[in-house]
Parts: sequence; C-alpha cells; structure tokens
Amino acid sequence: MKANIFNIQKFSIHDGPGIRTTVFFKGCQLKCIWCHNPESQNFKKEILYNKNKCTLCGNCVKTCQNNAIEINNNFLKMNMDKCTFCGDCTVCCINSARQIAGKEYTVDEVMEEVLKDRVFYKNSKGGATLSGGEPLIYAEFVEELLMKLKKENIHTAVDTCGCVDFKVLERVSRYTDLFLYDLKTMDDEKHILYTGVSNINIIDNLIKLSEIHNNINLRLPLIEGINADEDNILGILRLIKKTNIKKVSLLPYHDIAMHKYEKLGREYYEYMKRPADEKLEEFKGIFEKEGYKVKIGG
Repeated sequence: MKANIFNIQKFSIHDGPGIRTTVFFKGCQLKCIWCHNPESQNFKKEILYNKNKCTLCGNCVKTCQNNAIEINNNFLKMNMDKCTFCGDCTVCCINSARQIAGKEYTVDEVMEEVLKDRVFYKNSKGGATLSGGEPLIYAEFVEELLMKLKKENIHTAVDTCGCVDFKVLERVSRYTDLFLYDLKTMDDEKHILYTGVSNINIIDNLIKLSEIHNNINLRLPLIEGINADEDNILGILRLIKKTNIKKVSLLPYHDIAMHKYEKLGREYYEYMKRPADEKLEEFKGIFEKEGYKVKIGG
C-alpha cells in the first residue's frame, strides 16, 4: 500500500503544537483558487518548471528518453502525455529549474522519516501532522500510519477539509489527537464557485466529528472580497455553537505561493488580497466575546 506524497516537512511549527513533521499528501477534492499548495490539488505527479532559472542549455531535451521535452523559439515545451516522471530531467538540470511534485511512499517509509526527529517532538511536545492536499483520501494508508504513530507515543494531528465520507473521519479519529479542520465559507454558492464543491457535507461532517472528538481546531482561511465579511463570520459562529469546538484560527490570505502557480503553468488570481489587520482583530473579537480561544495565523 502506497500514497502519493509531495513533501515531508521537518521542523514545522504551524501545523499543531510544538515542533512537528508535516506529511503532505497529494490530491484534493477541493480546488480552492487561493490554495498555497497548488501542487497538492492534482492526484497525479507533476513537473514544476522554473523558467527564471532555466538557461535553455538543452540537457533535459537530450536526457529525456521519451522525447517529452523540446525547445522551440527559445521556449521550452513539455508534452506531459509522453512524460513518465522518471526524474532524469531533474537530475541533469544544472540550475535545478525542474522538480517533480509527488513521490510514492509506503507507511513504513513515512514512519522512518517521522521517527528521525522524535527527540524534537519529546522536547517541544510536538509530533506529526498529516496534511495535503487532503490526507483522508488515502483512508487506509492514513489509518495505518496514525496507528503506528500512536504505538510510538507520537502526538498526531490531521489537517482536513472534511470533504470525505464521515466513516473515514470516524475511523481515523481513534488515533488522532488533534483535528485541524478547514472551513472556507458558509455560503454554499460561494463555496462551489471558489472551491468546486458544495460545503454541505463538510459542515455536516464537522458537526458529527465534534460529537465524537473533543479536540478540533477550526481553521478559517480569510480572503478579502471572498469570505472575509461579518456575515460569514457570524454564520460560522452560529454553526460552532452547536459543537464542542473551542479553538479558532483565522488564516489571512498571503501570496507566498504565487511562484508555484507559474511553475505549474497555472493561472494565479492576483485580485485576491489579505484582509486588513483591523478587520482580522474585529473578527477575533467576535469569537472571543463568545468564549472561544482565537489565534490569527497558523
């Protein structure tokens, strides 16, 4: 059993308590236009190409055994139908302008990486976080990985968008110390417009999960002009009053991933902006007034 993973990030401090290793799974049902890990959305491997580093030396063209790369009019083109993701072009690139997003791992291979830093987890009360993409699309893999982590007494966190069958959440909840649950917007039409899917199942799963798990940190990505408005915040507040959720993280939009979209050859929507600090503080106050513990940022 294997899963497609695009990064195993060491010394992470934004995905749960303490120093953590975050395992990023590839593939997601949502296609959020503001996603800061766009290479996580596609279930398949992808090539990230940095044209600013490329000198058009032609090494990759000569190395590719499938003739998937060519240079035309001083422009490098890739035929992804021919690419087998062998990685030869990334090895021969003298400027590191090419990289593959996605590598297949077994559970034991992930465990080997995570256990390398267990001394840091112990000293900082950290652990391992499974993120993505959406890790729960690899339900059996994630359940086995979480079981093995708990056997090693490692704190576990799962970062999820909640767009899965509730039975999956129920299964993994037994081995999960903390859920980082993302909620984009209460407006279903907006949710479909900006993520590609409805929020009905996501909201329903959040309510059900809170009935069987007592440590859920609700994470709210906030983008000016999309969901950073009082109506959305008050709607979320009404929702979580039905749950046992006590922690809320407000995640203001940032454009740190802009370069990734270019590397993937995908459109980046530059009109997206971070909400003003005054607005974030206002939203923070709305939740705090009702007794919730609120943090701005990851």
